[in-house]
Amino acid sequence: MCKNTVQYFLLLLKSEYTERIILMETLPFEGTAEQEAQLRAVFEKYKDVPGRLMPVLQEAQAIYGYLPYEVQQMIAQALDLTISEVYGVATFYSQFSLTPKGDHQISVCLGTACYVKGADKVLERIEERLNIKSGECTPDRKFSIDSCRCVGACGLAPVIMIGDEVYGKLTPDEADKILDSYMQEDEEE
Repeated sequence: MCKNTVQYFLLLLKSEYTERIILMETLPFEGTAEQEAQLRAVFEKYKDVPGRLMPVLQEAQAIYGYLPYEVQQMIAQALDLTISEVYGVATFYSQFSLTPKGDHQISVCLGTACYVKGADKVLERIEERLNIKSGECTPDRKFSIDSCRCVGACGLAPVIMIGDEVYGKLTPDEADKILDSYMQEDEEE
């Protein structure tokens, strides 16, 4: 790793991105040779395309499911960019994720209707049960939690989504039961 890259990431540790960077560095990267070959083909595909960073990031995320530090390094090197340029674009656009997503992606609505009906308590319970915070993924990569502003089901508040399934009028105890069913399903597989 070059000196500028190290200095950049040390600077980030002192910035608003502290939690993201620490999380990126603590989750083990599990890329395969096949994924790397796919990414190299993407580099070749966009070799001479102006403004290629966005489509390369999009395709890299499609390959890996997120944009880990190691992938950002490969992109920076292949496109002759600094890691800070790649990281800056990856963190600016909400479509990109720097952390892996679980097999079961939980989205807790924190829109006004859901929040006033107790979504914060539901989120708190889910975080306690899974021992992770919003924006994180369990070490076994079975579950990840994110919060959102509205899922368009205000009449069912508070609402969570797990994948494409919507669960409404939840209490923290009901959220526990839902998590139990997903955990049991995983054990049976």
